[in-house]
Amino acid sequence: MKIRGRRVIITPMKLEDIHLITNWGKHDNPLFFDYNLSLSAPGDLEGWYDHKVARGNSRYYSVFNDDSIFIGYIGIKNIRRLWRDAVLGVVFDPNYIDQGYGTDAISAYLDYYFNMLRMRTMYLEVAEFNQRAIKCYQKCGFRIVDRYLDLFFDQHIDRNNIFFLEASTAFQIMDGKIYNYIYKMRVDRDVYGE
Repeated sequence: MKIRGRRVIITPMKLEDIHLITNWGKHDNPLFFDYNLSLSAPGDLEGWYDHKVARGNSRYYSVFNDDSIFIGYIGIKNIRRLWRDAVLGVVFDPNYIDQGYGTDAISAYLDYYFNMLRMRTMYLEVAEFNQRAIKCYQKCGFRIVDRYLDLFFDQHIDRNNIFFLEASTAFQIMDGKIYNYIYKMRVDRDVYGE
């Protein structure tokens, strides 16, 4: 199975694809450090892959650009066949963000998801400070349906860091702990592509 976008090809994830993650760049912005995958020890990649693909209610796909470079992956998890919905996750090599690949890949995958798999609704969650991703998701038809606070992954982040300060409205400090706002978003088959 291959899903084709304008500039990407999406295929079911294979273990050999994951070994290419070690070639990926790193995010410089500390708000995104949890996306810097550090899977270099023997067995890390295989363990990560097994954890992702072993779940019966999830599917993972590799995203390649038109030069056959592995630039990202898409996952759907919490697949509920009766309700015909799932939760989307998207991760791209930082070297390939802000180039339209995410929008292309998500649009192509949503077409497959709604028209071939006959699913009804796709959900996702995204940090409010990730405005680049939110704009991408909105271009693909997602809309914000809820907002909640979640414990931020890095409780020791420098609160005077320029990236943190620029996104300060996306955070709350309560009882000495840092929380960030998360948006829940969704797109439905009947409004997709409008």
